[in-house]
Amino acid sequence: MKKIQIVYFLFLVMIGNVSIAQNARQEYLKVITERADKIVATLGISDSVQYYKVRGLVVNDYDHVNTHHESKQEKIQAVKQKFSSDKETQQAKIAKIEETEAKKLQKLNAKYVRSLSKILTKEQVDGVKNGMTYGVLPKTYVAFQEMIPSLTVVQKEYILTNLTEARELAMAQPGSKEKHAVFGKYKGRINNYLAKEGYDLKEEGKRWEERIKNQKRVL
Repeated sequence: MKKIQIVYFLFLVMIGNVSIAQNARQEYLKVITERADKIVATLGISDSVQYYKVRGLVVNDYDHVNTHHESKQEKIQAVKQKFSSDKETQQAKIAKIEETEAKKLQKLNAKYVRSLSKILTKEQVDGVKNGMTYGVLPKTYVAFQEMIPSLTVVQKEYILTNLTEARELAMAQPGSKEKHAVFGKYKGRINNYLAKEGYDLKEEGKRWEERIKNQKRVL
């Protein structure tokens, strides 16, 4: 009888864990669906069938990216535990995992963008990309031009090219912190480029702040 009670208890625990996992999954899907809705709502899609198809693609991408990163972290943790006393081997194997998983993620993102491009215009695809990366590209591009009005066409092109590359990488990151970190890296690259072009970014920033203050006084 005691063995039966133990088995029954373990069965209940297992069922409870499954239920918790299912509830967490449903809550996660609800969150990313709401997030996708906010993005797709900005695209001006009047056809409901197209709307839900695009939303489905966005939701699936959020889900796939999250699953990919969770799987990658599990692989890294396994390596850390297995080679805890051999840091050199550990680092080498983790670097290999990072490289392999980055290629997988790149293919995943390319497939996603191709799927979007089949049913959306280029401008709408950009709208999805910007929505998934908190609008950092357009906001930052405008900010650089407002901070340095004398930017040349070539310099603007360099800034936009780097921010676009950053956006592509940021789309495949699992969260806000990671996405902003990608843009931070590319902003640093842009700042270094502008410094080499002869701009004193601190001074340019101060003059920009003054212009903003003056505009507020006028208003």
